[in-house]
Amino acid sequence: MRSAASQGYGLAFLGALMWGVSGTAMQYLFETKGVSAEWMVTVRMLISGAALLAICAVRYPRAVWAIWRDQANLKRLFAFAMLGMISVQYTYFAAIRESNAATATVLQYTGPVMIAAWYAFREKRLPGPFEALSIALAVGGTFLLVTHGNPGGLSISPAALFWGLASAVAFAVYSIQPITLMRHYPAPVVLGWAMLIGGVAFSFIHAPWDMRGTWDAGTLGAASFAIIGGTLIAFLAYIQATKLIGARTASLMASAEPLSATVIAVLWLNVPFGVFDVIGTACIIATILLLTLRTKPVAIAQPAE
Repeated sequence: MRSAASQGYGLAFLGALMWGVSGTAMQYLFETKGVSAEWMVTVRMLISGAALLAICAVRYPRAVWAIWRDQANLKRLFAFAMLGMISVQYTYFAAIRESNAATATVLQYTGPVMIAAWYAFREKRLPGPFEALSIALAVGGTFLLVTHGNPGGLSISPAALFWGLASAVAFAVYSIQPITLMRHYPAPVVLGWAMLIGGVAFSFIHAPWDMRGTWDAGTLGAASFAIIGGTLIAFLAYIQATKLIGARTASLMASAEPLSATVIAVLWLNVPFGVFDVIGTACIIATILLLTLRTKPVAIAQPAE
């Protein structure tokens, strides 16, 4: 039992680490190699979705196609692909493009607070003490992160703030929207189809063969990691971790993602990260810990970042 738990902790941390490094790899591609964020959205969803479904065809052979025989759930799947999957992918990539991986990841992690606020609104109740504290920490952390304590000016561009907060909203939609589907089908099946459908749809916005930027060994390595390691492998590691240590504990471990994204971005790409950034990030990570420990889980795993 102890070895299984240790394996679960290791897998959850590995998933969080790979998600964080993936964001930094995309920043490297956008800034240094001139790769298009739109191209990354298309190719990442197509390849990761197809690969995940190939694995599901072996592990869940009946469930892979069962979702296509239920018209109501099929409509939910397409809605999730269009409104949840595409939005959470593109807004996050755009936030990285306009700022950096650390800021984009931390801002996206205000999403769970929006989820808690939404459930309080839907249930027509005031937020509980821990929810209220989480909201206050998220607002305060975001304020410090984007203003550095100066309410008269932004430390990031308006576009970066817009896409960062949009990615948090998209995270909330992505987490809540497919709950009904998850009750009927395995999460990898739902996410695999959503990514593949989303990738096909986004191909009409940016075709996968329209490859812009400088393509060399560094570009191929970073793109391969972002597409395979930071999406498929990270997600599978996280799913296995939830089976070994439970969803709540795995979620706590996954909160290391913004921390890993920050450390890697600072060390690899020399992203400036001052005292206000550190305090703001700590406040936002604290909200995740509070919500995970004190409330019932309301969100699915992690975004396939």
